Amino acid sequence: MRHSLALFLLFTLTACSLFETTPDDSSQTKSQQSAKELYDEAKGQMKDGNYEAAIKNYELLQSRYPYGRYAQQALMETAYSYYRQGEAESAISVADRFIKQYPDNQNVDYVYYVKGLANFYADSGFLKNLSGQDPTERDPKAAQDSFAAFKDLVTRFPKSKYAPDSRIRMQYLVNALAKYELHVASYYLRRGAYIAAVNRAQSVLTQYPSSPSTRDALGIMVKAYDALGMTQLRDDAQRVLEKNGGSDAAIAQAGKPKEKTWWHFWK
Repeated sequence: MRHSLALFLLFTLTACSLFETTPDDSSQTKSQQSAKELYDEAKGQMKDGNYEAAIKNYELLQSRYPYGRYAQQALMETAYSYYRQGEAESAISVADRFIKQYPDNQNVDYVYYVKGLANFYADSGFLKNLSGQDPTERDPKAAQDSFAAFKDLVTRFPKSKYAPDSRIRMQYLVNALAKYELHVASYYLRRGAYIAAVNRAQSVLTQYPSSPSTRDALGIMVKAYDALGMTQLRDDAQRVLEKNGGSDAAIAQAGKPKEKTWWHFWK
């Protein structure tokens, strides 16, 4: 009986060993990869558009080799990969971490640019679907943050190769934010909230004086002051409007701003 039990146990142990999986060769190889090898692999994945795999390898590189140029480059390209994958919050968080840790890196201007792009595309269409929706419920924060990132870039690095495109995007954002304020002012005007309409229209004039929306903002002010019986202020706004090429048609349409041509931007 003892011999039979011993043979049974020996057979069981042997059988288990036959079905045990051997260590994954790819895992073993990855654990032995140098910083350069990990970086090259992640870089290839990023170029192929496999951003998820690239991010994993970049993060593995940073955890295994936290110092040196490959770690810095990996962190920078992690931000870019998150941006291209549509994960704006992660891209911005990584960009902020890079800027804080490596403010003197020769490519930090690029990281500001990626941060601006991530915010730019996070909610670049915040004016697109205002029809039938209270525009005051829209949040322009992403556009404001994008403008701030691009402004940091062009202020700190005016000769950066990313500065020209950043300036174009900043102008676009100024026009978009002004247009947002105009939508809100128009919304208040249509609902008879004339003081609120005047305040939002004035914000277009004070915050975005170079935007094309200033004329329509003046038109809203004329109509709101007229409804409030403030004839002197109405006439003042009318005179400014006329000096800026306004017309009765523009005033008539002030409560419903026209769509203006939007800039075309490339990624």
